[in-house]
Amino acid sequence: MTTLNTPSKTVQVSVVLPAYNEVDYLQPAVEKTIQTLTEFADSYEVIIAEDGSTDGTAERTEELMQKTPFVRHIHREKRLGRGTALNNAFKQSNGEVLVYMDLDLATDLRYLKPLVEAITVEGYDFSTGSRMMAESKAERTFSRGISSKTYNFLVRRMLGSKLRDHQCGFKAFKREPLMELLDKVEATHWFWDTEILVRAQRQGFRVKEIAVEWKSGKATKVNLFKDSWNMFRQIMSLWWKLKVKKQ
Repeated sequence: MTTLNTPSKTVQVSVVLPAYNEVDYLQPAVEKTIQTLTEFADSYEVIIAEDGSTDGTAERTEELMQKTPFVRHIHREKRLGRGTALNNAFKQSNGEVLVYMDLDLATDLRYLKPLVEAITVEGYDFSTGSRMMAESKAERTFSRGISSKTYNFLVRRMLGSKLRDHQCGFKAFKREPLMELLDKVEATHWFWDTEILVRAQRQGFRVKEIAVEWKSGKATKVNLFKDSWNMFRQIMSLWWKLKVKKQ
């Protein structure tokens, strides 16, 4: 790994791409990510957190590793969930700034530099893309828009978050604060994003939201009704742990 130049110091950046049956998206996503990182970072690694894929994603990742020293592969034989894959990858990463992005690159990569610089230049502990800010541009169906607004309202109301958008798959973390929180986060799948941001705010870490341009992936793995119900249950569960059990 090399170095990212900032006004005060140099840091190393690790980008994690969680992957479950993403063989069609994998190579273009890795290539675009490396191209973007090269424009502003001297030091980086791209980690494919591959979670028990069955469609050839693991084999394709191994091929990419042979072509470039910047790519690493963390493989799980059995699918354990997106949140678990992220936890494992972050703990095995080398960077001082840790980033994760959805592999379909729904968020425009021109926002990767300001996402990282919110930490390296502005001094925030965490930064997260937001589809809910006035400057943001998000393309999604009407039903998904209503579902997302309702979900984020409930997170703010019940869990005390000050953020507008908790689930955008485009986040960066300063290493030390993230490591303080990882073992406290119990969510193993989609709710991971929300729990990490809620716990970060309760711990007093500084989180910056960044307006982004976002387009819904063509083949999203989110089941609107099933996942919405499960995530509502997890909001209630986390409320109980934080407010009642004081965990």
